[in-house]
Amino acid sequence: MSMLSSAGDDEVMAEINITPFTDVLLVLLIIFMILAALVTPPGFQKNLPDKSDNSPIQQLKKNDNIQVLISEKGVIYIDNKKTDRAHIYADMADVKRRRGNKHVSLTADVKAPYQAVITVLDAARLTGLDDVGFVTS
Repeated sequence: MSMLSSAGDDEVMAEINITPFTDVLLVLLIIFMILAALVTPPGFQKNLPDKSDNSPIQQLKKNDNIQVLISEKGVIYIDNKKTDRAHIYADMADVKRRRGNKHVSLTADVKAPYQAVITVLDAARLTGLDDVGFVTS
């Protein structure tokens, strides 16, 4: 279908109507946005090592790492000293003051509460112990 110019002459307009093209592109954009939301994996999945006993692991060799253990029920041990979530910040600061800025080795049971793991990570960060690693079996 040709369009006539407004001057009344019989010349054909050579402009392209991009409205249908724009509509198709917007529909494709919406489809890709929906597919991207469906394909992305869900949030952080914790996959901690499975520990059969609830007691802290006894170290086979003595090293300079600060050992943090979390049992299945959320009991926290810092260098084999039992602590709780209310006192972990003070205990982490005490360990840093005594031992210096060392590597923190975090060992947690696979069924440990996620809140306990995050609390330990937060306490380490707030006391300046930024070198934290997860110990796996």
